[in-house]
Amino acid sequence: MNPLVRGKLALVTGASGGIGEAFAHVLAAEGYALVLTARQEQELNRVRGVIAAKHQVPVTVIAMDLAAAGACDRLASELAARDLAPDLVVNNAGFGLVGPAAELEAAGQLAMIDLNVRALTDLSLRFLPAMLARKSGGIVNVASTGAFMPGPNMAVYYATKNYVLAFSDALHEELKGSGVTVTTVCPGPVETGFQHRAGMRSRAMAGGGMKSVDVAHQAMDGFRRGERMVIPGGMNKLIAYSMRGAPRRMILPLIRRVMARARGA
Repeated sequence: MNPLVRGKLALVTGASGGIGEAFAHVLAAEGYALVLTARQEQELNRVRGVIAAKHQVPVTVIAMDLAAAGACDRLASELAARDLAPDLVVNNAGFGLVGPAAELEAAGQLAMIDLNVRALTDLSLRFLPAMLARKSGGIVNVASTGAFMPGPNMAVYYATKNYVLAFSDALHEELKGSGVTVTTVCPGPVETGFQHRAGMRSRAMAGGGMKSVDVAHQAMDGFRRGERMVIPGGMNKLIAYSMRGAPRRMILPLIRRVMARARGA
């Protein structure tokens, strides 16, 4: 049956590995047709191949860098040309950089804002009207436990995740009773390619992390229940809420030291 008729088409960004790939597998197992996007076409094709071997769902691959100017317009045009309208959008694409903000390359930090904030906002706003018209569907935005605190030595990344949580919380409240759900998932450390790209030389932020598939399962369970936010893992919940309530004069030096160790400084 046409996935559009069933209302079971999911767009997953950052789907070439890690949490995005895990979402793709979880959604395929639930019967969603998929549109997967990320920068690395070879890895996207690998993910498509693995899913095709396990599940009888159509998988469309669109390789692009969503941080690039006009990328969301191009993605929307590609979807429209294929007559694809997502019922679910999983905004997972994002990256971080570790180090003092004044020392990191400014262009990289601005690209982080373009991807983590602007592209996520664009895709959320772009597909919400059609979901509201259908009175079904929704958005899962991937933030972080870093969304609950400032992040010295990872200042821009933490700030982008603060934005994702605040923006998504507001949308969730606005959409109550509409049939459309916006859920934010705030994972702690997860063993993915994120640490390598961020420049984490130590395993300080990776050790003991959850599996990507567990994060995706818990996120989708929360989404189906209409939850505003999902923090996978009991320890992550404790850390997130403790940091939210703690005085910043206390937590700023602590986070600065932790992130310095993660960088190997």
